[in-house]
Amino acid sequence: MTYELIRSRRKTLSVEVSREGRVTVRAPLYASGAQIERFIATHANWIARAQARQRMRLAAHPEPDAARRAVLLARAQAELPGKVAYYARLMGVQPAGIKITAARTRFGSCSGKNSICFSWRLMDYPEAAVDYVVVHELAHIVHKNHGPRFWALVERYMPDWRTRRALLRD
Repeated sequence: MTYELIRSRRKTLSVEVSREGRVTVRAPLYASGAQIERFIATHANWIARAQARQRMRLAAHPEPDAARRAVLLARAQAELPGKVAYYARLMGVQPAGIKITAARTRFGSCSGKNSICFSWRLMDYPEAAVDYVVVHELAHIVHKNHGPRFWALVERYMPDWRTRRALLRD
């Protein structure tokens, strides 16, 4: 199996599979080649499953060309502010601002100062999933973590959030 090895002062071995299916192994400076190879061998099934998931995700949502990007960006700019305003009113919160980004690894984020960012890539998913991300990020205005109170708040305004979140993973 081909992989990139990154050694650092960490204490444990870890493996990750990128969106493109590339495998990266992170290892302590003192880890032997044999230890690393054993680690990879014991995680070979997980790596294969993760690569298959990433191939499926990439097939379902390929990198858009310039024209498609422009369409998704325009939709995000037109639709997301209204959705944020609607759910913010419903939830009794007020974001400091809304920004549309080209983030690849996350659909939304909420800063410590309550500014919310959304990736235009989110607009390639069903509306139910888009609404879930909006509620999720607005809930971070109240709870800055993913603790039980955060999820209870999300569930109060979106009882089917688990189903909607699953749409982002398919």
